Amino acid sequence: MMRIDIITCLPRLLDSPFSHSIVKKAQEKKLVEIVVHDLYAYGKGPRKQVDDYPYGGGAGMVLMIGPIVACLEGLQAERKYDEIIYLAPDGPLFSQQRANSLALKQNIILLCGHYKGIDERIRTHFITSEISIGDYVLSGGELAAAVVVDSVVRLVPGVLSDLTSALEDSFQNNLIAPPVYTRPANFRGLEVPAVLRSGHEAKIVAFRKEIALARTAARRPELLPSHEQYNTGDKA
Repeated sequence: MMRIDIITCLPRLLDSPFSHSIVKKAQEKKLVEIVVHDLYAYGKGPRKQVDDYPYGGGAGMVLMIGPIVACLEGLQAERKYDEIIYLAPDGPLFSQQRANSLALKQNIILLCGHYKGIDERIRTHFITSEISIGDYVLSGGELAAAVVVDSVVRLVPGVLSDLTSALEDSFQNNLIAPPVYTRPANFRGLEVPAVLRSGHEAKIVAFRKEIALARTAARRPELLPSHEQYNTGDKA
């Protein structure tokens, strides 16, 4: 069973994302265990302080090194972790390939920052990798952690009834997925492409690949260099 530990000073913010849909089913099937740790449980003094003013001045507060290290070391005393990941706006952008690799791990820790971030010494000496979900800033890393967990959990073997569904998602093989249709075949004159109703598997596969390449070329052309050159009408 895969285990994901999440360290946060706002644990209740993660209640809903992990209590519904595929992530909930994965936990019920005992395929994934998600444990959320309240950083305030490791806080300093009677007020359970977890943040302080930054050295050198400046606006905002910084999560302190002590409580985070106490939590990390407590978890590491119980089991070995494959990765300790910090959700950081300036980290490497999260990708489908990264989700694929994380789905193969046994135990990972996700550390959620807050306020102005975390003491840099944590990033330097305790974090093994970082993830950003986009070039923008959130109030904290909790929503980013929820995104990463959802993306990874659905790839864990046994979570989806048909793993082929995940393997055909957008960004697998660096392609945007082709459009999909369902019944009725004709809705107010809007028809499903005939090839998809033909039952001819080889033609359907070729059609979907052609459409996926065309859609990727139009919407995300930077994804195409790792694939065969797609002819968009321009000469190379």
